[in-house]
Amino acid sequence: MAADPPKLKTVISANERLQNLKNTFETKYGEPPLFYACAPGRVNLIGEHIDYCGYSVLPMAIEPSILAAVSLNNSGKITLANANPLYTDFTVSCSEDIAIDRDNPKWYYYFLCGVKGIKENFGIANLAGMSCVVEGTIPPSSGLSSSSALVCCAGLVTMEANQKSLSKVALAEICAKSERYIGTEGGGMDQSISFLAERGTAKLIEFQPLRATDVKLPDGAVFVISNCCVEMNKAASAHFNIRVVECRIATKMLAQARGLDSGRMLKLVQVQTELKASLQEMLALVDEALHPEPYSREEICKALGITPKQFSTELLSANTQQETHFKLHQRARHVYGEAARVLQFKSVCDSEPAESVQRLGDLMNQSHASCRDLYECSCPELDQLVGICLKSGSVGSRLTGAGWGGCAVSMVPDEKVESFLKAVSEAYYHPDPRRAGMEKQSLFVSKPGGGGRHFH
Repeated sequence: MAADPPKLKTVISANERLQNLKNTFETKYGEPPLFYACAPGRVNLIGEHIDYCGYSVLPMAIEPSILAAVSLNNSGKITLANANPLYTDFTVSCSEDIAIDRDNPKWYYYFLCGVKGIKENFGIANLAGMSCVVEGTIPPSSGLSSSSALVCCAGLVTMEANQKSLSKVALAEICAKSERYIGTEGGGMDQSISFLAERGTAKLIEFQPLRATDVKLPDGAVFVISNCCVEMNKAASAHFNIRVVECRIATKMLAQARGLDSGRMLKLVQVQTELKASLQEMLALVDEALHPEPYSREEICKALGITPKQFSTELLSANTQQETHFKLHQRARHVYGEAARVLQFKSVCDSEPAESVQRLGDLMNQSHASCRDLYECSCPELDQLVGICLKSGSVGSRLTGAGWGGCAVSMVPDEKVESFLKAVSEAYYHPDPRRAGMEKQSLFVSKPGGGGRHFH
């Protein structure tokens, strides 16, 4: 795998999407783009809500992506436009500090997260003036990482425009950190796969240090993505950050229960590392040390020996200050169980047993049950869609992405793909007038795609 994002020469007229973007850019700015940048979305096959706890995940990039056309100028401004007329333009000064309004997560603030990350990494006082048009084929708020792909694309654009160079790993880490300016406390999976993906393979993404390992998926089945058509914007709600906070508190409670220094621990993986325990042993510890009933603020403060003020400032995030009760047992059980399923999934892929497709499907089904019951990040429409997918011939189906809406991913034997697509369309999309006709945009076969790149 190349260390830096590749630069590709391409014939614009040979690519309809690029040609359309070029035409839009020229209509908007009266000149052709100087270069283009692309960052793919992703589908997470297994390993949900565990990257921010320090655990490995197993995603692959998909063909839908964010594409940007860019020209440089001496205006002292960055002008952003979107090929979709539903999204408004935005202009920001190149010399002023870039302000991200986390209470108003518009599309251009995600782009500016990537710009801000590069600006701060290199200490650039005056960024190059840019005119940009952004176009995307990733459905928004669908769990396929449209937001992170936008941040990554912006990071690529800003790096290239300011004649800087970074490795894929460095770009992924910078974009993961800078996306937190919008308010979501993600763990880095989305940015990592957007940059580190390679065509034809899924990846095991590990953290601290960040690294990606090829995972060869078994022959005989494909992954089909279906959208339940319920949108969930992570930055516009507290659902996501509440789970991050619950895992942070569970970390400290488990550390305290085993006499560890809970003050310096923030991620569940740190407790396992300190105890030199297996994931099965951590699950037993969760059952022993944490009760299933929700914990109150008072109970947590007493157990950790902290004040209510410390609880609010050290454990809660800006948009979770109103929370009063926390389900620690359920969240920790999900994380340790899901971390084990990721390793089992990779082991099956590596060993290629005869029944590998069925075994991977079983792990995906277990993952969805855990997301639904323990992490409570599904929704009725997603559960309905997953059930329809299983009845339609999938060996394994689960929500993918943050949840509370968005997409399911299903593992479907090759010989059942056509009948599966037809059955899901008829059972989920056709009966509901709100979804009728949406299956063409909401149901597609996914193959491992390529990572972020920029080209001229």
